[in-house]
Amino acid sequence: MQNIPSVKVGIVAVSRDCFPESLSVNRRKALVKAYEEKYNASDIYECPVCIVESEIHMVQALEDVKKAGCDALVVYLGNFGPEISETLLAKHFDGPVMFVAASEESGDSLTQGRGDAYCGMLNASYNLKLRNVRAYIPEYPVGTAKECADMIHEFLPIARTLVALSSLKIISFGPRPLNFLACNAPIKQLYNLGVEIEENSELDLFESFNKHAGDPRIPDVVKDMEAELGEGNQKPQILSKLAQYELTLLDWIEAHKGYRKYVAIAGKCWPAFQTQFGFVPCYVNSRLTGRGIPVSCEVDIYGALSEFIGTCVSEDAVTLLDINNTVPEDIYNEEIAPKYSYTHQDTFMGFHCGNTTSKKLSSCAMKYQLIMARNLPEEVTQGTLEGDIMPGDITFFRLQSTADCKLRAYVAQGEVLPVATRSFGGIGIFAIPEMGRFYRHVLIEGNYPHHGAVAFGHYGKALFEVFKYLGVEPGEIGFNQPKGMLYKTENPFA
Repeated sequence: MQNIPSVKVGIVAVSRDCFPESLSVNRRKALVKAYEEKYNASDIYECPVCIVESEIHMVQALEDVKKAGCDALVVYLGNFGPEISETLLAKHFDGPVMFVAASEESGDSLTQGRGDAYCGMLNASYNLKLRNVRAYIPEYPVGTAKECADMIHEFLPIARTLVALSSLKIISFGPRPLNFLACNAPIKQLYNLGVEIEENSELDLFESFNKHAGDPRIPDVVKDMEAELGEGNQKPQILSKLAQYELTLLDWIEAHKGYRKYVAIAGKCWPAFQTQFGFVPCYVNSRLTGRGIPVSCEVDIYGALSEFIGTCVSEDAVTLLDINNTVPEDIYNEEIAPKYSYTHQDTFMGFHCGNTTSKKLSSCAMKYQLIMARNLPEEVTQGTLEGDIMPGDITFFRLQSTADCKLRAYVAQGEVLPVATRSFGGIGIFAIPEMGRFYRHVLIEGNYPHHGAVAFGHYGKALFEVFKYLGVEPGEIGFNQPKGMLYKTENPFA
């Protein structure tokens, strides 16, 4: 995937000076060996300069991991650890930090070989809070070398996402369409997250598009589109305009990303877009998103942010869909109930006009936007990529700012069912356990907009940790709670 970083994680071992330093040295070596035997050795860097026992050691270790090009840091408690120096290490490191601790190895080494990192992790967490330092601490952060290696590997997508967000610029075009206040949210939280935003007029975009008329690169882009669409190329007459628009966006990114490394786009797509540009941008949006450059519809800025987070976590294409309509009873009774344990309320249809990459559709075809064509000439609504979304595991999620500038999020895992939708657009039949209750007590009660980001796989664990690290209070991260676990607003007598 383009537009996302690869990260190198520095591993720094720490030691309390009244414990044997050799415990931390040997346990660090065992940890690195365990990681390299199972995962990609280039993911990690073993800091050999020192075992951090003091503030001076902390500075030396910081300089070493910085020189080695580390983007993220693991503070490894090989024994109890120096609570001041180790938390200062996290405070002064410019990037995401994880804390993990060594378990004891053998009943034969519980005198001189006992490290007490189980205890030290408690002091580390206390000191992190005192210093207002955020760090990722796994669910159970104490383990053997192999177990800690697995924890570090689980940290990689979290670290990758946090590193990417610190260098992200969101480029938007136009205000939200009329009657789409749901996609309007204060941008203050973007700055709090370290994300830059550049807001432009759609007139600026239209001017740039017109300047790309006759661009000599257009024929090559058209050929690439033809190859992607294959038999689904039902609107060949519109491809040159779509290619012109794609080049406009890509050139805009290069000219406007400034000092930022990564970009996401929140684009305008109606009501005047079709009549002025002469097409809808859905297919181009799908192509860029498929490469790792998310483009949200309807100037949904937090939708674009959510898509980018999902791209970084999954290292795969994502999409943005309306949580759109119920599954008709006849489809549920005929094709879902006999095969699956989902209730009718567990199912719904996720839809958007045609912004889902062809890589995530069972089959695809270039068509026109049926809803828009009810009020406009069909020829100006061409450019959607339609087809049923590929069956398989998914995670529905969103990071959002409330009207009063508070961050909240939701994460729900489920699947796209292999059931024909019999409908139009980029669409799928989704099943999420306890979706009915989640819909009422998270989506509605939390005042979320109708757009949700979709990652193709189960990534709830990493996304939850990313949202926590970004400062979303755990109580503000909604999820599809199982039966018997009541939401705060749920009527216990219902």
